[in-house]
Amino acid sequence: MRRYDDPVEVRRGWVTGVEAPEQFLWRGRLWKVRAVVAHWVETTPWWQSSGARAVIGSEDSPSGAGGPSGAGASSAVAGDLLVERELWRVEAGRGPASGEAADGGGVFDLSFDWGDGRWQLVGCAD
Repeated sequence: MRRYDDPVEVRRGWVTGVEAPEQFLWRGRLWKVRAVVAHWVETTPWWQSSGARAVIGSEDSPSGAGGPSGAGASSAVAGDLLVERELWRVEAGRGPASGEAADGGGVFDLSFDWGDGRWQLVGCAD
């Protein structure tokens, strides 16, 4: 699977009885979701966040954070722990869902970031 970090516009709807991404616009092309392959939620790697580095006093922490700074630092880590993104692995194509004369197709990983409300295409196997 090739990895990407491309913004996409997503329209949600019902796909095979599940509310999911129904269509997405990627690089100027409209893709129609034919099936949902998988759906899961990930949390961010909190141990790599600037707040966690500041609390443990690692040398790559942001300047001015030089170590624990009380409740402010621990609340920053708690905030980082709450960041989640929802991932959808979908089968999509540019042609009709029936398979008749379908124009291309593949399996795509779409990510929705709850923190900023943005969708991204993060992977593609075609």
